[in-house]
Amino acid sequence: MSDIRVGLVGYGTAGAFFHAPLIHATPGLALAAVVTRNPGRQAEVAAKYGATGVNDVDALWERCDLVVVASPNRTHVSAATAALAHGLPVVVDKPLARTAEEGRELVRLARERGLMLTVFHNRRWDGDYRTVRRLAGEGRLGEVLRFESRFERWRPEPKGGWRESGGPDEVGGLLYDLGSHLVDQALQLLGPATQVYCESDVRRAGVAADDDTFVALAHAGGARSHLWMSSMAAMSGPRFRVLGSAGAFVKYGMDVQEERLRAGAAPGTPGFGDDEESRWGRLGTEHDRRTVLTEPGAYLDFYRGVEAALREGAAPPVDPESAVDTLAVIEAARLSVTRGIVVHLS
Repeated sequence: MSDIRVGLVGYGTAGAFFHAPLIHATPGLALAAVVTRNPGRQAEVAAKYGATGVNDVDALWERCDLVVVASPNRTHVSAATAALAHGLPVVVDKPLARTAEEGRELVRLARERGLMLTVFHNRRWDGDYRTVRRLAGEGRLGEVLRFESRFERWRPEPKGGWRESGGPDEVGGLLYDLGSHLVDQALQLLGPATQVYCESDVRRAGVAADDDTFVALAHAGGARSHLWMSSMAAMSGPRFRVLGSAGAFVKYGMDVQEERLRAGAAPGTPGFGDDEESRWGRLGTEHDRRTVLTEPGAYLDFYRGVEAALREGAAPPVDPESAVDTLAVIEAARLSVTRGIVVHLS
């Protein structure tokens, strides 16, 4: 059976460090073409993956069976729409779109055409988050009352680029970037949100988009999520603190997979997603706690799911409607900041 030919739109951070190596490591997929106008990057994709570098998306349609959109956020909708219009299934990096309505239009178009559409919410396969879901599913926390989740970094000097310098039209800032992950994880763990409150600031000179943001969610089931994302955290809080009626789980440190991908490690190698024992989390109470092995991170499972969806008709690894739900919460968070209110979701 021949490999599914993949066309990748964009070879910046998302394309180079996440999508290209994961696609390359997934049996049944082959990176065939990459849209990048940079000659050095075109040479790199040819040398590393045997892929052809092309200058624009129109060069993909005859070269691939699947399109992966990993270009700047503002281009996600237009690139995905073009691919679907040409009869090709699509993976879109998060966020799916700028607004929930734009996301719904993409879902509608994919359904009309009978094509797979899915969204790269890879943090569902973080080892620490998989551990939280396992503990909650096994009832070891009792009823989850509060979910605290952080992506905090210390970057007092801006790196530049559209994520920091662009306004809302660029779909930049931490609420769209890291917030897409944090909100998605909260909704997957605790179900729909009914109320959203947000505090959002720009802390660094020369930055136009939010770089220090907090989101609070009230979930339909009664639990609450407190979500922090910041580039100005000189000392980080716990990655997760989950409080339940029977105990708590606390975990420090980020999932290891991004660090290893950036270092050039092959995602299919043994131990790629294994956490260091020194960073395992703790479960229990103030007077009775134990260390808990972190579940292995499994980013490859996303593209394995894509391959199964295309070959076997399986459900896509991420339901695009769940990505629309995340966008609705992000929109409500932006409205909360603008009006200084708690926003109620219908």
